[in-house]
Amino acid sequence: MAMATSPNAHLLITPNTNPRQHHNLLTKSITWPSTNALNTLKPLCATSTKTISITCSTTQLQDRPAASSAAEDRVFNFAAGPAVLPEKVLKKAQSELLNWHGSGMSVMEMSHRGKEFTSIIDKAEADLRTLLSIPPEYAVLFLQGGATTQFAAVPLNLCKQGDPVDYLVTGSWGDKAGKEAKKYAKVNVIWSGKSENYIKIPNFDELEQNPDAKYLHICANETIYGVEFKNYPTPKNKSGILVADMSSNFCSKPVDVTKFGLVYAGAQKNVGPSGVTIVIVRKDLIGDAQEITPIMLDYKTQAENKSLYNTPPCFGVYMCGLVFEDLLDQGGLVEVEKKNKKKAELLYDAIDKSNGFYRCPVEKSVRSLMNVPFTLEKSELEAEFIKEAAKEKMVALKGHRSVGGMRASIYNAMPLAGVEKLVAFMKDFQARHAW
Repeated sequence: MAMATSPNAHLLITPNTNPRQHHNLLTKSITWPSTNALNTLKPLCATSTKTISITCSTTQLQDRPAASSAAEDRVFNFAAGPAVLPEKVLKKAQSELLNWHGSGMSVMEMSHRGKEFTSIIDKAEADLRTLLSIPPEYAVLFLQGGATTQFAAVPLNLCKQGDPVDYLVTGSWGDKAGKEAKKYAKVNVIWSGKSENYIKIPNFDELEQNPDAKYLHICANETIYGVEFKNYPTPKNKSGILVADMSSNFCSKPVDVTKFGLVYAGAQKNVGPSGVTIVIVRKDLIGDAQEITPIMLDYKTQAENKSLYNTPPCFGVYMCGLVFEDLLDQGGLVEVEKKNKKKAELLYDAIDKSNGFYRCPVEKSVRSLMNVPFTLEKSELEAEFIKEAAKEKMVALKGHRSVGGMRASIYNAMPLAGVEKLVAFMKDFQARHAW
């Protein structure tokens, strides 16, 4: 009787057999049929009954590495955007990636006009309306192009060429928005903090607004400089239209949407991956775009087609929807704001009590809950600070290229533990380098 082992023997092993059992079975010999049995089969084929000798490879199957918690391998990501997402959301997306809700396909594969994706985008909108108490008089649009594209879309939709508009500039993004708007309207910068390096927000009563302006534009939170509006100016234009870029503090706290004619935000800071831009616009402001407005920038086109005029960023919208679910599960934006305040207070307190070793230039009354810029008294230590922090799994702390220093973006998804670890590191770094 011929004896041999087959390199394909593992194909006969049941799926539930563990890797070590696979290895043990592969190292055993397999008994081939007897000569009599082969003779019985002889008429059925022309195969010779010569003795077969098969050599089995001695290569061993590698055991799978011990499963480690994904959380142990993740860093605390302080990037300004794209930014940290809730681990709970990432795990849910992972579990649904191959087969969404029994559909047999990934969200990335399904038609944007099919019932599956329609249910996804409809639920995302419904949950966002719940979070921000958005009334039916407002349209919610899921668009593309980032908030930067809205710098042009806003004036194109809300005014005619040459119409006056007011811009209150408290940082780089407000400045860029105003410069872009000059192509489509007559921009009046009623205040700019540029001369003081954007460290404050003016007293609203001192603003000289144009009563004929079609709207007043602000950036609710300046990501680079860390300046955030804690309340909002009342527009003195006839239509009472206030427009806000809320990209970096969107859904970080409750906001009375009815105070605004239009709110827009890139999703990649607080509510999803890059690629989705959310616009919340009063419906009576839709439908009178300038003739030169590209069809993709016309709010009327997007609203009438429920954000599906062309293929939207489907997976990005899906991810935003998961984030909205998570925010609701946390108790809504009132509870989310409490958590954000606690994190910000902890970090600002560490800076302010460092005896000048760390410094935040922004006036305390308007410091951002989302983006905390700071410098070192000894600027030559900043590179070492960033390098050592990265070794401790705290990344993306380098300040924006235009201002330098450090910046910790502590969006909704940044856990308290991340801020606590950063503060502990800052204190240790100071103890080792102060003199």
